[in-house]
Amino acid sequence: MDEHADSDDTGRHGHVPVMANRMADLLAPALEDPGPRIFVDATLGAGGHSELILRRFPEARLIGIDRDAQALAIAGRRLADMADRISLHQARFDSLAEVLDDAEVSDIDAALFDLGVSSMQLDQADRGFAYAADAPLDMRMNTTDGLTAADVLNTYSHGDLARVLSDYGEERFAGRIASAVLRERAREPFTTSARLVELLYDTIPAATRRTGGHPAKRTFQALRIEVNHELDAIRDVLPVALSALRVGGRVAVMSYQSLEDRIIKREFATRTTSTSPRGLPVELPGTAPRFRLVTRGAERPDEHELEVNPRSAPVRVRVIERIGSDGPGQGRRKV
Repeated sequence: MDEHADSDDTGRHGHVPVMANRMADLLAPALEDPGPRIFVDATLGAGGHSELILRRFPEARLIGIDRDAQALAIAGRRLADMADRISLHQARFDSLAEVLDDAEVSDIDAALFDLGVSSMQLDQADRGFAYAADAPLDMRMNTTDGLTAADVLNTYSHGDLARVLSDYGEERFAGRIASAVLRERAREPFTTSARLVELLYDTIPAATRRTGGHPAKRTFQALRIEVNHELDAIRDVLPVALSALRVGGRVAVMSYQSLEDRIIKREFATRTTSTSPRGLPVELPGTAPRFRLVTRGAERPDEHELEVNPRSAPVRVRVIERIGSDGPGQGRRKV
């Protein structure tokens, strides 16, 4: 999500976006030419990245998407002086196709996905994202959605819970934790994070706790991903965003854990690889890749960014650019 770190100069908005200037630089070739340009911030958050983009590129128009109504309200106030250039939508980012239809846009110049949970959400204790404070086990990015983290803990079978912890948290002790959860929930349902954290301390071996980071980190990550269907959303939205991109346009994705980054890396690799059969002396017509990688591998924050935004440490940035059209009909409708 958009704001992952605190700063003294953030004023009333409370957070600054990770690698803001670098992201603007990476997207600049798609936005700096004269004429209207359409920028999609698919994870708007408090609007930090979008504010920088709109001020740097005065002809850019923003389509901002966030599932969190509170985030949209904050971003709306932040961007109020540019209201004639923004269109804000409460939706999951994998609803991109529907949002573009609503905005009467058929193709875009640039898109940014800043994945995961934002600092704004982490810092709201009652949302239940952070394991450092006792709070209701909610973890919904959209608080009107049905399933909460407590629901997962209290209703999933042993096998389903162990699968979630293993697949989404890469937790070595997923089976052991699932057994402990089922045993404890039979005594009393889970409602708050402190009880879960205590269970994890008791269940994960001491030797692992000493060397493997906070024992709750992987379980909380897994529950958050399950509640918000985060990985499915990434898999679903990338083809839509790339299909909507005009020639010369760019998509930038910021991920904060390896599961997200693997999905992005795989999709980008597929899009930048020729479909000609291997071993042919020449590339067959129509098989050349229509995209190229802008970043080689995953770009990481520099020392200055880490000093200013400590929460940026895990970020991985990948950017792709469209270099070929899917056909003669590709073009933007008037907006």
